[in-house]
Amino acid sequence: MKQIEVRLSVEVVAPLLDVVRETAQQLRAEPSPAVHLPSLPDDLRDFWRADVVKSQTSDLDTLLGLFGETFISEGVVYLDSRNAQPVLRATAAVRLQLHRNQLSGLSEEELEAGEISIDALTAPLRRAFVCYLFLATLQELILHHLNPVENA
Repeated sequence: MKQIEVRLSVEVVAPLLDVVRETAQQLRAEPSPAVHLPSLPDDLRDFWRADVVKSQTSDLDTLLGLFGETFISEGVVYLDSRNAQPVLRATAAVRLQLHRNQLSGLSEEELEAGEISIDALTAPLRRAFVCYLFLATLQELILHHLNPVENA
């Protein structure tokens, strides 16, 4: 099984994890903005919604699980074929939620280009934006080194 080891600064990443945890808390109660609930009868819709949230919660747990004791003590997270897809889904959900809420004043083009003057942002916006970029980098690492789409 292919595995990549990512070394990170605990001091830099810890505040970003607070943003991820806060956003994950929202996503444990509602589907990601990317999920479009079909027009179903209410009982089926509620069941479908609950199933989506359950799956999303599992993905978020996998993402946050990367940043446990090993990360705190060694500054390392491990990505592999077992966690690649859940981490991709969770990072996408968190990034979409950040864009929908904290970063709603920024266009998708600005966010993806990363060409925003960080100094012009308020402290909470700065944290959300840097978190957005951090999660994008995790996604790129997974796609480049593990290519879970090809392995699905």
